[in-house]
Amino acid sequence: MTVQPDGVLDARGLACPLPLLKAKQALSRLSSGQLLEVMATDAGAWRDFESFVELSTHELEAREERNGIYYFWIRKGKEVAS
Repeated sequence: MTVQPDGVLDARGLACPLPLLKAKQALSRLSSGQLLEVMATDAGAWRDFESFVELSTHELEAREERNGIYYFWIRKGKEVAS
């Protein structure tokens, strides 16, 4: 991707579920519409992030694997009133 993210999370070396938990924390610090880039080495993150965005207002803009590192670009969705 050539878009500059608003936040970057390096979750390499962290085991499941830490990459997803850290991503949730990072997203909470962003505003709606901003983009978070996540790097992870846990293969389970591929499935975890897909499931997470399906159950949230966030969008998985792109994801790719390069040299054993999984990259995710997540656009923060609108806040849901509780």
